Amino acid sequence: MIIREHYLSQIRPFYESDLVKIITGVRRCGKSVILKQVQSELEAAGKKCLFLDFDLRPLRTRIPNVDALLAHVNGYLGEEKLYLFLDEVQNMEGWSEACRTLRLSNVSVFITGSNSRLLSKEFTKELSGRYVSFRARPFVYREAKAYADQLGRRFGIDDYLVWGGFPAALEQPDEDSMKRYLNDLNATIIYNDLENRYAIRKKDIFERLVDYVLVSNARIFSASSIADYMKGQNVSVSVPTVIKYLGYLKEAYVIQDLPLYSPKAKAKLDYYSKLYDEDVSLNSIRRVGERYDLTHNLENVVLNELLYMGYEISAYSHKGKEIDFRAVKGGKVYMVQVAYSVAEDKAYTREFAAFREMDNSMKKILITNDGVDYSTSTVYHYKLKDFLMMDDL
Repeated sequence: MIIREHYLSQIRPFYESDLVKIITGVRRCGKSVILKQVQSELEAAGKKCLFLDFDLRPLRTRIPNVDALLAHVNGYLGEEKLYLFLDEVQNMEGWSEACRTLRLSNVSVFITGSNSRLLSKEFTKELSGRYVSFRARPFVYREAKAYADQLGRRFGIDDYLVWGGFPAALEQPDEDSMKRYLNDLNATIIYNDLENRYAIRKKDIFERLVDYVLVSNARIFSASSIADYMKGQNVSVSVPTVIKYLGYLKEAYVIQDLPLYSPKAKAKLDYYSKLYDEDVSLNSIRRVGERYDLTHNLENVVLNELLYMGYEISAYSHKGKEIDFRAVKGGKVYMVQVAYSVAEDKAYTREFAAFREMDNSMKKILITNDGVDYSTSTVYHYKLKDFLMMDDL
């Protein structure tokens, strides 16, 4: 496994802190590996560590609640500081109370979870702000390429646009095995985690809505427009139910929603947002036949890269013109448009027209999969293969 230094460099300054270190993210994105890499660094420095994985049923049976956990950890306490790692801690009853207690007992606590309720108002209130969170994601391309190289396998940009960056998917010996793994992961997240956790009764409606949203990534939606689409498919679902179901997907880090930004209002527009998959494989496994949606997946991949780089992202809408991403970092604003190709005149005209009448104080960027440089005096063209290796815009 590759060392995920991008995340380790963020967590490292907090190793000795009494803040609870929280690593969140979708299932199987590599949170446990990051946690074990932190553990390895601390053990190499001679520190005393204890790792507990609450995804394992025998451990949950042995340590079912906060009292059992505190009793277990107590046997490891002494004058020397203990570094405690609780993997998928949301599976244990009373985990928030345990974290609040342990951080006051000469214990440096690290936890992971696949549920955004780890950062809920209740947990925040209980810890009184005594936590720091880190969002882990599936591999960006440079990580996927490095891991594939380590495994001795070819994994190019086209492969990534279809199969994304779930680490274990890259370990599969062939495409059929990769599909099977990703379908099983999808079933675990959607059926096991979400349907069971929220006791969803109308499972067929929930699954059809999930399929529609995940196969329609990089589009602008409202809860009302989704309800209308479902009605057109002879599926009756209310707007409040759509909002609730989308909330479940966001809570499990399955989708990422971007607000629409209006320069006229200088604010984010309510009701509408642009929805993206956490990983493009969630689109690809839902495609009929072998015609994958590389155009929207490419835009999805660019978003994931920008988030990895640390940009605050929104979609841009003004006077009927849309720019895919308004990216902000360090007080600088970048307008980023994404297209699979602008080699044809019609596509070239359409994509560059989006930047017309736009303030030149903002850097204008077009990202495509073309091999030719189409930069102009006001618009920077980044080839996808170059952009995927960049650390910053």
